[in-house]
Amino acid sequence: MSVIPEDKHRTVTDHGGSLERARGLFPDAPLPWIDLSTGINPHSYPHPPVSATALSRLPEPADAARLAGIAAKAYGAPSPAHVVPAPGTQILLPLVMELVPPGRAAVLSPTYAEHARAAALVGHRVRETADFGDLAAADIAVAVNPNNPDGRIMPRVDLIELARTLGKRGGLLVVDEAFMEVGPAAESLAGEVEGLPVVVLRSFGKFFGLAGVRLGFALAAQATAARLAARLGPWAVSGPALEIGIAALADRGWQAAMRSRLEKESQRLDDLIRNAGLTLCGGAALFRLARHPKAAELFAVLGAHGILVRRFERDAALLRFGLPGDEAAWTRLRVALDLWSGA
Repeated sequence: MSVIPEDKHRTVTDHGGSLERARGLFPDAPLPWIDLSTGINPHSYPHPPVSATALSRLPEPADAARLAGIAAKAYGAPSPAHVVPAPGTQILLPLVMELVPPGRAAVLSPTYAEHARAAALVGHRVRETADFGDLAAADIAVAVNPNNPDGRIMPRVDLIELARTLGKRGGLLVVDEAFMEVGPAAESLAGEVEGLPVVVLRSFGKFFGLAGVRLGFALAAQATAARLAARLGPWAVSGPALEIGIAALADRGWQAAMRSRLEKESQRLDDLIRNAGLTLCGGAALFRLARHPKAAELFAVLGAHGILVRRFERDAALLRFGLPGDEAAWTRLRVALDLWSGA
């Protein structure tokens, strides 16, 4: 278990997706850039046009309630009263961390860096650990399930046991299920939030390929959900986000077809990565994590071809690849990998 250095607490982490920075690094790269750095679905949900009133009027409370109801069904929460819609899960992180008085926070790592940063910003003493057993000693513990970037799955029974252990001391478990739409749904804790000291976070933009909509959800016991909603205040979710979220979360047919498509495309990505000589070391259907001692060289070759992947400061041998969005992107990725590997 390692303590996060104090100066890292307030540092904004590069999470990928910065095409402006990529253009600066590779000014002669071909256009358009292919962004494989974020793990966001490249096949966005084909939402209906946003109404004029969604832009001109304040959001209606009835629409927010309708979204909560549809989200409860989509995610398996006990009721709409257990769902808190928000303008992206990112804004929820410090609010959730404030549910427990400043104390010991443990984050199962390596994972999404913003959890540790949010805990530190509200006054917790933050530790990162690769040992699941270490989480039980914390006042607030965080597990990302499936994990980003390696796709690790924590069994539901283990998370339930951990939540009960934390609850005996007034603690809280936070489970970030941002990629659960492409994970094993049976491992979700969404249906357990009333009976356990747990907050489940769900992302909208990743699976639906609409990150710019800025929509996310906290699932929690009714009293906790009401507390979080009060902190967000009225009109937390924009009118356009309400309309798009309602349409997308209710479209079960599109969701099922997309899960099947993403699974096939992730297998295609596996073949490209293996054929280039990299070692696959995890991932989910929206991204793959690969290792190679010359990963920095590959990052540069891909960048010169206008392809941005995710690199990691803490381990320079790792790269994360998202899914290409069309055949032209698949071809450019294959050509660049073949050139680098000498195939």
